[in-house]
Amino acid sequence: MRVGLAAVACFLSFVRLSDCAPPTCYSRALGLSKEIMVLLDKIHTYHRTKSCAEVLPTIFLDVHNSCINTKLRDFLYVVLNHPIQYCKERPRMILLKRKMQNLYTIINKVCYRDLVFFTDDCEAIDTGHVTTPHLGGEDRLQLLQEDR
Repeated sequence: MRVGLAAVACFLSFVRLSDCAPPTCYSRALGLSKEIMVLLDKIHTYHRTKSCAEVLPTIFLDVHNSCINTKLRDFLYVVLNHPIQYCKERPRMILLKRKMQNLYTIINKVCYRDLVFFTDDCEAIDTGHVTTPHLGGEDRLQLLQEDR
């Protein structure tokens, strides 16, 4: 009975410890960008911060887009210099400011050269619509096979 109980306790401790791996730069940046998008959605829908959201530019965070650095910097400037003092003091706006500053620091300092950018479509960060480059109607795999 004691052996079975000890085995279960040992198994549960291993399961608990397996979740304790520290996040990588990429996973932290990706997770933080998702948290910011959820927070922005709440700010746009909550009645006390809806008027604050009118000043904020539209942004769709994508850590795979090389334009995120400049767009994040510009958005952070607007949040830090919000024209309405009431909005600067709202808890959700303060949280947004902190998360945006953390993401900007992670991308530009902590993970500098660790992140791989797959696109440089700046319009996608503004609109949320990702445009893929067209290859003239032909598939890239088909082009590679024909070269052989």
